[in-house]
Amino acid sequence: MSEEISEIKPDPHGSFVSPGTLYLVATPIGNLADITQRAISVLGQVDIIAAEDTRHSQRLLSFLGIRSKLLAYHEHNEERMTAKLLAELAAGKSIALISDAGTPLISDPGYRLVTQGHDNEIDIVPVPGVCAAITALSAAGLATDAFTFEGFPPAKQGARLHFFEPLAQQQRTMIFYVSCHKIIDTLKDMQEVFGSDRRVTFARELTKTFETIKRMRLSDLISWVEGDKNQRKGEIVLVVEGAEAAAEDTAQIDYYLSTLLAELPVKQSVKLVVKLTGENKNDVYKRALELKDD
Repeated sequence: MSEEISEIKPDPHGSFVSPGTLYLVATPIGNLADITQRAISVLGQVDIIAAEDTRHSQRLLSFLGIRSKLLAYHEHNEERMTAKLLAELAAGKSIALISDAGTPLISDPGYRLVTQGHDNEIDIVPVPGVCAAITALSAAGLATDAFTFEGFPPAKQGARLHFFEPLAQQQRTMIFYVSCHKIIDTLKDMQEVFGSDRRVTFARELTKTFETIKRMRLSDLISWVEGDKNQRKGEIVLVVEGAEAAAEDTAQIDYYLSTLLAELPVKQSVKLVVKLTGENKNDVYKRALELKDD
């Protein structure tokens, strides 16, 4: 027991890292002040930091005065490095996985390491912090009770249109990461599939000096981005309004609810309708109360 405790390294904040543990550490997406005290503590204590781009991450670590061993872990060496890092963990080393910015694995490498870590009964510890998708969603002014993260749309137009088409009737808010070089083409493809009136929140350079957050109809947003070349630079997140429920879908839900409410309590009726239709529980519950009052 004493030998095990001696391998755990304390830090000035009174926290510890444990041997043989993989830490998933969120880093700032722009403003360096957004890093958490816990992240600083863990990064300063672990034996190895696995980073997507070591040159990029070295600047952050130097700013924080951290000198932990840095290894590259990216999409091109993921298979080879996963085996190496798992071996280090099995030998008792503590490892922090970081991406270039934000929370690891959100459109970044790391899935292979984490899933195989679970397979090998490695302790996986998230150290939460900033995530561009959630940051954009929180400021989007669109529904947040149900949403999907769709990542990066394909680079080529044909594949991109095919990617968007199944999402046209998606009623949940959708979050996309978009390359600044593809932003106008992507917005035009969205307009073709989703329609000109769909509302989109354009979030660029979040937490940075030139942060921009605008909510517009797609047609207006395209004109605005085309007219300002500065909006075609930096990191971009698009938060897209979900489709309105079709009239026939609403009628069917009302039919189910009316039939069930005649025999069952509201809570049980809502549970059954959600199971039958896959609709949002809060929306069905609200409608059930309206029908019950009527």
